[in-house]
Amino acid sequence: MSLPKMLAAADPCDGGFRLSIGPEWLQGRTAYGGLTAALCYEAALRVADDLPPLRSMQVSFVGPASGPVTATAVLERQGRNAAFVTARLTGEKGVCTIATFVFMRDMDSHLDFSERSAPDYPRPEPIEIPPGMGPTFIQNFEIGPVEQTPGGVAADIIRWFRLKDRQGLDPMTELVLMGDGLPPAAMAVMTEQGPISSLTWLFNILAPPETTDGWWMLRATSDHAAHGASSQDMSIWNADGTLIARGMQSIAIFV
Repeated sequence: MSLPKMLAAADPCDGGFRLSIGPEWLQGRTAYGGLTAALCYEAALRVADDLPPLRSMQVSFVGPASGPVTATAVLERQGRNAAFVTARLTGEKGVCTIATFVFMRDMDSHLDFSERSAPDYPRPEPIEIPPGMGPTFIQNFEIGPVEQTPGGVAADIIRWFRLKDRQGLDPMTELVLMGDGLPPAAMAVMTEQGPISSLTWLFNILAPPETTDGWWMLRATSDHAAHGASSQDMSIWNADGTLIARGMQSIAIFV
């Protein structure tokens, strides 16, 4: 079931909604992290009618999420410029995801610059991922081939993404859902196979989530991995090469 259909079938509850995450969204034994973050964001949107645009989010992936889940959110504070909302996704075994969202209005500033240009990686024809290859959730997307080491850095991955069913979806929800789509950059240099898991995700929104034909270019780059953990930087550009979001993620490596 696609995310728009999941949200349409959700049952309202006090402070949020309930729904079920099916096997088509799994990544190993838990749901894809972009999905759980998007569900938390959808719950956050419901706390007030006058929230400004999302500017930043901090997500902690506490435990596995699958099957029946409940997404709830609380407005912590709303001031003149910004609002802070805490959201939780809980399942049958307790908390799955905790997220803090910062909604902030645009303000006049003398600073206006961006020093990270889009990589020269043209949008390809989407490729088909046969069932059983890669994580299950990837079947919800159209994707381009993986480009590794585009900047000469070993742990560096670029790929084009497009959500197959985005009908009626909030554009920011789509961006959040898309943002965690790449495999961890450290996987590009792993010489042994083993489980990995996202721990935390910081995601800063830099421009309105607008693109052409639904395509987004994602990049993940890691310059440090030790003691079972990797830190990586993440970027998202729209189809016209505008930088839309930046992020940082901590990855646990169990091998």
